[in-house]
Amino acid sequence: MVYHRERAERERRLAGLPVEWVEADVTRPDSLSPAMVGAQAVVHTVAVAIEKERASYEAINAEGTRHVVEAAQAAGVRRFVHLSQLGADAALPYRFLASKGRGEAYVRAAALDWTILRPSVFWGQEDEFANTFIRLALVTPVVFPIVGDSRARFQPVWVEDVAVAVQSCLRDGATVGKSLELGGPEVLTLEEIERRALRAAGLRRVFVRAPMSLIRLAVALMEALLPNPPVTRSLLELLAVPNVVAANDLPAFVAQPRAFTPEAAAEYARGFRVGDTLQALFRR
Repeated sequence: MVYHRERAERERRLAGLPVEWVEADVTRPDSLSPAMVGAQAVVHTVAVAIEKERASYEAINAEGTRHVVEAAQAAGVRRFVHLSQLGADAALPYRFLASKGRGEAYVRAAALDWTILRPSVFWGQEDEFANTFIRLALVTPVVFPIVGDSRARFQPVWVEDVAVAVQSCLRDGATVGKSLELGGPEVLTLEEIERRALRAAGLRRVFVRAPMSLIRLAVALMEALLPNPPVTRSLLELLAVPNVVAANDLPAFVAQPRAFTPEAAAEYARGFRVGDTLQALFRR
């Protein structure tokens, strides 16, 4: 199920997959019913980390999840695997995590055979975390800011390891009714992630620790000036929330989870170009 079928069919990494494309929109409940016809299970991955004009946290992460849950129930689909976020909690003051928490609540309350997966930050070819630092470095030559401090910790998990966990859950009835936390094999500070990301891309910069007041100002300017800012103030707030799993469930699915290293990330990080980055930032 995709939002833009033609765009999905043009994606080189998706070309040739033995799939049937169904076009639908989680903000339009009427579009979801046809997508559920004949389905045996739903894997719900739709979410936004950065809000845009019509794609708010509430509309996509919370209400969008409710719409998908209701469509699955109406179609008689029992199995439901929901990809949430580590730290999601409707009671938190952070709007992104609160919206993901409300989405989780809709799943738990449903009459479905559900499993909720709560991964730490993803890393991979099209991630919206480590890759953000590479894009920023391409347009900020010489000096690069160190964001956050040692208290902001993350446990990056490889996207394909999460995909294996999803597949395993679909086959394993013992995961029904459980919320599982997924983290990679290392706990890293944001500075370590920045340095590894830039090394993966082959970029040399002078790292300078910047005060959060200056970082917030820079992010606010990006939000005001760029149609597609790479980071927002709402995401910057999440540095106050440790992104480390309490009890890692990933080893139950993946014997050797892949660590976020410069060598591993270099497989895709060397493909970033300044022109493509500028186009993405200014495209409406």
